Amino acid sequence: MENQDEGLELLDETDEIGGLTEPGPTPVVPPVASSASGLYRWSAATKSAQAPPLGPVPVGIRPVRREELRLDVDGRYPQLAASGTIGGVLVAKVHWIAKLKPVGPSRWVGGIWYKDGAVASFPYTKVDITAIRSPFANARKAKVTFSGPGIAKRTIVFTFASPSFRTVNFEFDWAQGKAATTVYDTGSHPNRPASLPAENLTIENVYRRAGCQVTTSPGGAIPLGKAGADAVWSDLEMHDAMQTYWSKFANKAQWAMWVFFAAMHESGSGLGGIMFDDIGPNHRQGTALFVDSFIATPPAGDPAGPAWVERMRFWTACHEMGHAFNLAHSWQKSLGTAWVPLADEPEARSFMNYPYRVAGGQTAFFANFEFRFSDPELLFIRHAPERFVQMGNAAWFDHHAFDEAATEEEPTLALELRVNRERPTYEFMEPVWVELKLTNTGDQPRLVDGDVLDAESLTVILKREGKDARQLVPFREKCRQPATIALMPGESVYGTVLASVGLNGWDVAEPGTYWIQAAAHVGEEDIVSAPFAIRIAPPASREEEYLAGDLFTEDPGRLLVLGGSRVLDRGNAVLEEIVERLPDRRVAIHARVALGNPLTIEYKELVVKDDALAVEVKAAKPDEATKIVAPALGDRSHEAADTLGHIRYRSVVERIATRLADAGATPEAIEALDVLADTLAARVVNGRPVKAEVIEEVQAKRDELRSATKAEA
Repeated sequence: MENQDEGLELLDETDEIGGLTEPGPTPVVPPVASSASGLYRWSAATKSAQAPPLGPVPVGIRPVRREELRLDVDGRYPQLAASGTIGGVLVAKVHWIAKLKPVGPSRWVGGIWYKDGAVASFPYTKVDITAIRSPFANARKAKVTFSGPGIAKRTIVFTFASPSFRTVNFEFDWAQGKAATTVYDTGSHPNRPASLPAENLTIENVYRRAGCQVTTSPGGAIPLGKAGADAVWSDLEMHDAMQTYWSKFANKAQWAMWVFFAAMHESGSGLGGIMFDDIGPNHRQGTALFVDSFIATPPAGDPAGPAWVERMRFWTACHEMGHAFNLAHSWQKSLGTAWVPLADEPEARSFMNYPYRVAGGQTAFFANFEFRFSDPELLFIRHAPERFVQMGNAAWFDHHAFDEAATEEEPTLALELRVNRERPTYEFMEPVWVELKLTNTGDQPRLVDGDVLDAESLTVILKREGKDARQLVPFREKCRQPATIALMPGESVYGTVLASVGLNGWDVAEPGTYWIQAAAHVGEEDIVSAPFAIRIAPPASREEEYLAGDLFTEDPGRLLVLGGSRVLDRGNAVLEEIVERLPDRRVAIHARVALGNPLTIEYKELVVKDDALAVEVKAAKPDEATKIVAPALGDRSHEAADTLGHIRYRSVVERIATRLADAGATPEAIEALDVLADTLAARVVNGRPVKAEVIEEVQAKRDELRSATKAEA
């Protein structure tokens, strides 16, 4: 009766209450219990005549205030939390989150522990929420009283809008001859929790249980055309295909994502899936799953091999889609963001953990996995500010530090950042490639992941002098089969990262001093490097200032990271102009590599022909590719080694040489490897020569090509 009485009182309140709708005549149905959780809304014209910060209100226009409440107290996986968003026409936006505790069957109280936006306009620190339950949705209300020390209370009555906290659209497409695994029979494999009900679980229901109202757009098979049914996909081709085929692609933030089931990635069977951001100025809008990769091979002796494969494909899809919601891996949360103090969950039975990383491996993981996200992940999906979660919106990795890193008191691994030049000073517009070296400094072997120094596996923090720190967010997120290597005492592994640009944009671009710091993750240990300082010089000419405005945009950045494209015409035009107008600057070396690289391969492009989709193969152009890259990697080889770094310089030249040889340009390939070997042999930077075995490996590749050429002759 307490709730009924309070509900009657609420209908008479007039102070700051609006948007109420009378429930109307009660239908003749038996009353049933109702959930209180869900999305509630309130809106009204503001009563204040005070001009907003943006200036006077135009004549005839009244600012409209809109508020949302997300109440999360019952139903599936309740988080005992509430969050809200305040905004509207000329109203500064505020987001808040509160942790709740029950004080009655339909009442919760708690402290507001997180605020975002124009927080000065929202001084409240506590909420008192009472749900007015009803079996009829339009009669459900939530009375919320905000309070704080020394300020008047504020009461709002919200009207129920939806049982879900977010609304999102999925589109599932697949390569011809493959299948989209969007449903899994949870009872099909014997290795499962006893408490897990046997059901045909869909991807849509996974995300509905996470708090989302899910809709789907019609998908279909993508014909492979000339590429054949077993075609492999490069990052560039996948990137271009999503832009061409996704029916909802748009250069704007939207609650929608594209999920593509392909056969295999060009890097091989070790890559099970990859999360792309979108194409253009927005991020995290698409994922690709490779159904013939390692996830299609069950462990030897598995009692239900086909079910194991279907389970892994289903898990991989949900995992990569979780990245599109901006969820980090379970073991990387403490370095993820400062918006919410998250702890790592290395043993979590969550879609965001790797089954093979937990103690006992994938068998132990699936024995306790209930096909859900962890509570901190659910809190993020349901209650984080929209821009952090929504596909195509801002990246969530901002204002970072390594204060919470899980470091050892006596570490036996050391991470070093370095660049291959006497002084770490860069020309204006010159991309900054940083080398990483992870060394076993102990007296026992250490096991590390083979991709421990890949950009997608690291946490890299960038800070410009006088500015907030930001995290480098790669353009892609990969799901790889674990490839553990033994690092013997004194041995090292190496990697490279382009620090200049990622999903956050060009974080290292403007003139000034920057500090770069990285953390590699080995098991539950974070190996944190010392901060490394670099300096970006001022522009050398007005022409550089002019061209920088075009370079420091999304498409050119993608081309530099991914190695070029035959489809991103706008980005290619920028790089071509740089080569033409700034031929002697080091940025032109990077531009030439990105322009020439795609011409060395048969390039697959998804096109529309006769109202149908097909994969069209563009022939390699080795002569044109050589003409573009030779001035960068041949005539200016020492500058290329400086600006690309020894590791990337070698990998770029070897990759291009291999592709040139495959395209029939063997003499050009041999010459490229000759120059590479000679350049590396002559390099001594800060007293550090290139290892002799590296040069010998390059020479061996060159000699192998020469022998093959003679044999053919």
